Amino acid sequence: MLRFVEEILLLLLRDNDGKFINVPQSSMDRAIAGAVLMELAMENRIDTDLEHLILVDATPVGDTLVDPTLAMIAEGEESDSRHWVDQIARRAPEIREEALSRLVERGILEREDDRFLWVFRSRRYPVVDGEAEREVKLRIMGVLFSNEIPSPRDVVVICLAHSCGIFTELLSKRELEQASPRIEQVRKLDLIGQAMSQSIQDFEVWLANAAVQGRGFF
Repeated sequence: MLRFVEEILLLLLRDNDGKFINVPQSSMDRAIAGAVLMELAMENRIDTDLEHLILVDATPVGDTLVDPTLAMIAEGEESDSRHWVDQIARRAPEIREEALSRLVERGILEREDDRFLWVFRSRRYPVVDGEAEREVKLRIMGVLFSNEIPSPRDVVVICLAHSCGIFTELLSKRELEQASPRIEQVRKLDLIGQAMSQSIQDFEVWLANAAVQGRGFF
């Protein structure tokens, strides 16, 4: 079973050249952070309400993609999801590289000239709970353009994809207009996804204000 970080990276990679689609780095980082938090929630290590992210169980999952974040939460002070999205986003490049390396090791991607390309014979992988194999893109499109009830994992992936602007690249303008009500409906099912979206919006506002005031970023 792929982790959320791995699935979101597969959505971000273009089939034709293996490059990441054009999304802001800050959005990608926060989507990766949200993916790790959502994974911990699915593993019953954390829980959330409208105001708090709560540590439920500090026992390591046994996966280096998520255990460092769990340790951070266990050692830190109680705060809300937005706080932890911002904190974990600082580690996003490290998490992304580990996830890409794992996809290469599994034979789903290959590295070529410092780029990641699909291995077409390995583009399909088992979906959780023994469902028929479907590519993550086709699975998510199936949710967006039908009335089928999304699985908890598909809710997470749709929230992540929306927050970092993946759908504007994957869908035509007409398709996006058609799918937008469905995306909004699904997004409301997840609190961490809402916190991640707000974190991205806050960062974009900060950047805009800094640019107006002539502040440097480095």
